Amino acid sequence: MSSSPPPAARGKWSTRRNTNDPHRAVAATRTFFLLQVKHFFTILSHELRVLLVSPSTYLAAVAFLSVMGFFFTMMVDSYSVAAQEVTPAVTFFQYFWVPVLLVVPLLTMKSIAEERRQGTLETLLTTPVSTAEVVLGKYFSAYFLYISLWACTGGFFYILHRFDRNEHFIDFGPLAGGYAFVAVSGLLFVAIGIAASAVSRNQAMAALFSGTALLGLIVGSNFLPNIELLKNEALRPLKTAVDYAQVFQHLADFSHGVVDTRQVLFYVSGTVLALIFSIFSVEVKLLHS
Repeated sequence: MSSSPPPAARGKWSTRRNTNDPHRAVAATRTFFLLQVKHFFTILSHELRVLLVSPSTYLAAVAFLSVMGFFFTMMVDSYSVAAQEVTPAVTFFQYFWVPVLLVVPLLTMKSIAEERRQGTLETLLTTPVSTAEVVLGKYFSAYFLYISLWACTGGFFYILHRFDRNEHFIDFGPLAGGYAFVAVSGLLFVAIGIAASAVSRNQAMAALFSGTALLGLIVGSNFLPNIELLKNEALRPLKTAVDYAQVFQHLADFSHGVVDTRQVLFYVSGTVLALIFSIFSVEVKLLHS
């Protein structure tokens, strides 16, 4: 004889189960989200510790502060000889591209490429973490150190303000605009370094790829609008896009207090695309291996 409940009981039980399902779904979603956040911060803290004990990090820090200290000293010397039309902050941040080409490859070249070469990346991904969490943890740890190095240069202006007392030397508008540009543009620069490491088998190739890509983006975009071919009327949309991607023009706008949302969108969207590319690159290489 069948022991199934009567129709009325089955309907009552089904209704009760459906009533509880949304609560269970919400609880499961919340638990899943908290686990993802916990995994992300675990990876982030681990990557920060790895970077802090890596010789390449201290090499990048020494190179960065040495180069920017040299530029700052030369700038102050020129201002002491003759008055300049712009404030020191504007002149100082015009050299931002030199340390970017040195520091970003050093901070990001080992992030994925070295782990893949040592075989630890596959081991890491066998744990209950996703590829996105691993890539984002490595990205934000490198970005945090990149911003920390730039924050150290604030000491240069503090020393200048402390001992010179010349109000013309310290203009907080261009100074804040310069650091805002560094923070926003650094999102894309570090993401390019992570993407270069994701497609490389060793850290040397990752540094070469990221340095070349950054050089093309920062310096190359400054010369592309002068190409005669782009002056053709049929290529006007392409020329508009090239004009929109001029990094030095973005710096000038930020230094003058002009924050164009289109420029911010350029860096944010480029960052998202570079990180998605990095995640897919890691996934593809894992499938092929």
